[in-house]
Formats: sequence, C-alpha cells, structure tokens
Amino acid sequence: MPESLAAPPAPASEPDPEPKPDAAVVRDALGVGVAVGLSGFAFGVTSAGAGLSVLQTCALSLLVFTGASQFALVGALAAGGNPLTAAAGAFFLGVRNAFYGLRLSQLLRLPGPVRPLAAQWVIDETTAVALAQPTRRGARIGFTVTGLSLYVLWNLTTLAGALGAEALGDTTAWGLDAAGPAVFLALLAPMLRTATERMVAGLAVVLGLGFLPVLPAGVPVLVAALAAPAVLWLEGRRRAARGTDTAGRKGADR
Repeated sequence: MPESLAAPPAPASEPDPEPKPDAAVVRDALGVGVAVGLSGFAFGVTSAGAGLSVLQTCALSLLVFTGASQFALVGALAAGGNPLTAAAGAFFLGVRNAFYGLRLSQLLRLPGPVRPLAAQWVIDETTAVALAQPTRRGARIGFTVTGLSLYVLWNLTTLAGALGAEALGDTTAWGLDAAGPAVFLALLAPMLRTATERMVAGLAVVLGLGFLPVLPAGVPVLVAALAAPAVLWLEGRRRAARGTDTAGRKGADR
C-alpha cells in the first residue's frame, strides 16, 4: 500500500510519570510538617501576649488551623483593632484555602466520607507537598503525612507557647510575631512564577504597608486584597489594547 494511502501512525502516548518512592515522599512531608509545626510555639506566645486565654489560643489552632490567618487575627487584636475587622482580615486570608481545595479535590479524589476531615488540612503546606508529587498515590501520601504531622505538632507547640508566654515576659521583644509571616512568605515566594503573580504580590505589599499607619488594625489586609482585581483589570486592558493594535495592523496590510 502506498504511504500516501496508509493509515497515519497512532500518536505516541505520553509516558507515565515516574513514581517517587513512598519513603522519599514521607521524608519530604515530615520535613515540611516538623519545620512549620514548630512555629506554632510563636503563635501561642503571640496570641497569649495579645490577651487571649490559653483555651482561646488552642481553640484557634484546633479549629482554624491556618497559620497566616491566625497570626493576622491576633496581630490585629494586639494592635487594638476591632474584633470584627480582625476576623474579616483573617477570613480573607483564609479564603485561598477554598481554591486549594478545588485543585486538590481533582488531584486526590478522596472517598466522600473522608473529604470533610481532609478539608481541615487543606492549607499552604499540604497543597505544596501534594502538588509536587508526580502521581496520585504520592500526592495522597504527601498530603496525609504533611497534614497529620503539622496538625499535631502545631497544636502541641501552640499549647506550649501559650503556657510559656508568662515565663518569656514581654513577648514583643522576642519578635516571635514575625515567625508566622516569615514562614508564609517562604512558601509563597516559589509560587510567584509569572509577571502577573509577582505584580499582584508587589502591589499587595505596597498597599498593605502604605495604609498601615493611617487605617485601623486589620483593615490594611483587606485593602491589600484589592491588588488582585486591580492587576487583573489592568492586564485585561493591556491585552485588549494589544488585540486592537494587532487587528489594525492586519487590516492595514490588506
């Protein structure tokens, strides 16, 4: 049969991703869980220094379990902010976990009865470890080990920090309130891969720091959240202008 009449060859299927050894996934997940879990001590000290009781501090870690939001809440309260404003700032920081959940639900495909429990562990660290795995099995192991180790250690160190706050004296002198944001930034920085993402992060920093001296505690965080829609609007305008210019040049060429 002539080659011109022969059936086209079937496209080569993409090779399956090479699985990562379970032991390596567990090792990496434990490394993240232990490293970040120890910063729960800083949260416990900061929360107690802001005037929250040991019970209130532990309840935040047990029920909220998202470090950036917890630090934002107690930081705003310590600065004299309104509790509702502080809670709103913490809420908007925590909304990102809902988007993580949408991505992880497709990746992990956990059984229905397990999903409500797994939702408590959908945070920056578990998402980062799960998405870094080449297979669904690795993602499930990474998510579970990171979530379990981080949840247990974070709550234990929160309790230790809240109980030990009195022994440390003036907690602001230790600078422990910077530990949580530092960990969050360390996790966030590698995710800023595109120019748009870096622009959003940069504008958010400018807005947050710029309005910090003039707005009540907790409100600058809400203002910083406007960086995303502002940059996306500007990006849309730029693309529309580029499309108009391209269409105009094509018309002129005709």
